[in-house]
Amino acid sequence: MQMVSATPVILSMYANRSSWTCSASNFTCCTPSNFCRKGVRSLVLESSPSLRASGFAFTTWKNAFRALDALGVGDKIREQHLQARALRVVASATGEIVREADFTKQGKRGPLEIRCVRRDLLLQALEEELPKGAIRYSSKIVSIEEDGNIKILQLADGSVLRAKVLIGCDGINSVVAKWLGLAKPSYSGRSAARGLAHYPDGHGFEPKFLQFVGHGFRSGMLPCNETDIYWFFTWTPSEHDKGVDESASKMKQFVLDKLRGSKVPEEALAVIDKSEMSDVLAAPLRFRPPLSLVTASISKGNVCVAGDALHPMTPDLGQGGCSALEDGVVLARCLGEALVGKDAMGSAESDRVEAGLREYARIRRWRSVELIATAYTVGFIQQSDNAIVSFLRDKFLSGVLAGRLLKMAEYDCGTLSN
Repeated sequence: MQMVSATPVILSMYANRSSWTCSASNFTCCTPSNFCRKGVRSLVLESSPSLRASGFAFTTWKNAFRALDALGVGDKIREQHLQARALRVVASATGEIVREADFTKQGKRGPLEIRCVRRDLLLQALEEELPKGAIRYSSKIVSIEEDGNIKILQLADGSVLRAKVLIGCDGINSVVAKWLGLAKPSYSGRSAARGLAHYPDGHGFEPKFLQFVGHGFRSGMLPCNETDIYWFFTWTPSEHDKGVDESASKMKQFVLDKLRGSKVPEEALAVIDKSEMSDVLAAPLRFRPPLSLVTASISKGNVCVAGDALHPMTPDLGQGGCSALEDGVVLARCLGEALVGKDAMGSAESDRVEAGLREYARIRRWRSVELIATAYTVGFIQQSDNAIVSFLRDKFLSGVLAGRLLKMAEYDCGTLSN
């Protein structure tokens, strides 16, 4: 057994790949660069042998770029990805354009900013900000014990770590969230597939966010850069759909068949057909019941959760990864002030840490509740093939739903300093 002396902050990061909530990589959520910039030594426990970039890409809205700017990597990410110029929402049953939004216009807090960011490029940018040895790979927590204010972490390889602070960024099946007593995530009744189409010579698509809603599914695509297009497809599985997720080729054919039965244009179908077989993944969509977070213990003593471990949600707002980045900035600010900032005086360190995590939980609680509930509602309305819901959506609610997307992106998590 290997016992390691107490580390100020340990971030447990891993996820169960059998489920997907369109969240950022756990490493993205609470990268230790947040804490390094606040002068707090930290260690990341990553369960896989290397950094993972599953999910290919994610929609990165203005609120996420505020967080990336706080980390000092915003401009690097901007240089690598196209700025989306517009949103177009199409009714799948009729082919009618039910909503268009111009992303070049000024929002309430300045210009809008939406890009589809490749996960591997984001992880690389964040990793480059870290000191050597900040990440410990092949390190999965299997149990948590207490020794006074120290948390004793038993890892799958038999080693033991001691932590002054434990932050669970370990995904939807979080061991840390379970230890805190958070409600188990619920199945939404829907599943999702997503992929990345690569065009070595350029795809020629305009930088627009294209969505197809209704007819029993919700689908969309958005260019990442001049050569890559990210796409997604969500649907409610039936008894006839069994076995479609057994292989990437079956999954891709299933998606194409569903889209060909609607009014989706051929150029959109070609993007999915272009995707490599290994690049098409599917999984059930789960979320944490939002009301359960109203009184839940997001933090307890020197332990808290962030990212999917805190607020797993359906991907219908494109805010899973964005909100995880928000978490990282807010948490680093609160904890940094407790350990090395102006508040780091006058009381015991353990009391300051506990107060800092309570402040983080206070700030993130209602934001998490709103995001989860709004994402679920938007997904239900946009995907529904109920005649009444479809009529109301296409004629009256499309603008409201698009407005909610933009409203969620106006949130400002602040910087790493008060």
